Amino acid sequence: MPSEQEAVEAHYAGFETGDWDAVLALLDPAIVWVEAAGSPIAGTYVGPQAVVDHVFTALREEWDGFALAVDEIVAAAGTVVALGTYSGTDHRTGRAFEARVAHVWHFENGRAVRFEQIADTAVLDAAAREPATGGPDSAGCAPGAFAESQDVCPR
Repeated sequence: MPSEQEAVEAHYAGFETGDWDAVLALLDPAIVWVEAAGSPIAGTYVGPQAVVDHVFTALREEWDGFALAVDEIVAAAGTVVALGTYSGTDHRTGRAFEARVAHVWHFENGRAVRFEQIADTAVLDAAAREPATGGPDSAGCAPGAFAESQDVCPR
């Protein structure tokens, strides 16, 4: 049986290769999955199918090229924390973003029973918002002030 850290690594690798069996393998049938408040897909979802329906499918529908680059994984006694950066482009606005993220995994009997995402949701929200016509948008940016490679407007 793989270690908890190895199971999380296999989960992330499954996303990169499209191996959905690997993505779902570590999820307990009653997993509680928490997406950060302020995220376009914020909420608490219970069970692997709810996670697929409300998180994984929504990520593909809302963001073009959505990716997670994991920088570090730390594991200790039933908990695994992954630190990294999300990137992608909002499908509706065409705005690219990069946002720091932490994933906290809790394990029992070799399966993930709880997942919590902690993310810079202000960056995700800014990428998803359409600028107001003729005036500053919700982030206080003038129309067109977003540079293609920036996730916030220049101040």
